[in-house]
Amino acid sequence: MSDPAPAREAVSSAVAAGVVRRVVANLELAVRAPRETLELCVLGLLAEGHLLIEDFPGVGKTVLAKSLARSLDLDFSRLQFTPDLLPTDVTGVNVFNQRTNEFEFRPGPVFTNVLLVDEINRASPKTQSALLEAMQETQVTIDGETYTLDLPFLVVATQNPIEYEGTYPLPEAQLDRFTAMLSLGYPPLAEEARMLAEQTTDPPLDHLRPVVHREDVHLAIEAARAVYVEESVNRYVVGLLAHTRVSSKLALGASPRAGIALLRMAKARAVAAGREYALPEDVQAVAVVVLSHRVIVAPEARAAGIHGQEAVREALTETRVPA
Repeated sequence: MSDPAPAREAVSSAVAAGVVRRVVANLELAVRAPRETLELCVLGLLAEGHLLIEDFPGVGKTVLAKSLARSLDLDFSRLQFTPDLLPTDVTGVNVFNQRTNEFEFRPGPVFTNVLLVDEINRASPKTQSALLEAMQETQVTIDGETYTLDLPFLVVATQNPIEYEGTYPLPEAQLDRFTAMLSLGYPPLAEEARMLAEQTTDPPLDHLRPVVHREDVHLAIEAARAVYVEESVNRYVVGLLAHTRVSSKLALGASPRAGIALLRMAKARAVAAGREYALPEDVQAVAVVVLSHRVIVAPEARAAGIHGQEAVREALTETRVPA
């Protein structure tokens, strides 16, 4: 009797590839952004990670997060981070019930599937840190009691790269929690003209419908976990991390957690292509968005106008690719 496991894996890979394809096509109906960027958003979910979108106001960051949740039939919450926001406004709070003479927990917005954190750097570090446990361990601890979050759980955080007055820059430990850092950019002129016509008459987001079921999302995540990674690909990821740690352009290289995120994104990209194994090309395709925000550029390199992206691209160029 043949082993049914390979057949199950093939079915899961096909489901995952179909999830990515349908969701990206649905996102394109409402979001005017490069297809590659939209695909990376879906891959971040399959990789069980979180996304940081740094871009100018008004380019569609909020629409993207809402469209993603709606396309996947997932619960959505939005938090506008402000200086006066408290940690309990994020996680929830115990409230005394006079009828029962007991405290009862009222969940905060973090208890959802897709959480949009708008302008994350405008809240105090104490409030920012309220997200750390949720992002890393998919749970929240309030007054000694731990509450588990529903899966999948994706944080989509945004920040404005041109206005830093009254902001609290994210510490490195929190930046390291974000699997990928993306930018939407301005759409091409023709797409922008089309967007203006749509948004002033009949916004596409109002008509966006789910294109996959929650069960398919869970299957796709499981399929990404099960992707086979050859030892040479593992060593290639380690080689990239090692290069960032000795680069003269960087004061701080990528951490082991960055390597885990890179491999998870590579596995998600592989399964999105219908494969049950990861290739070095998968690692190369996602390395810049996964690693560039996790490294610290050396002062002299920053003075020369060098950014983290250039250092990561140099690592990709100089690290030997397994045959």
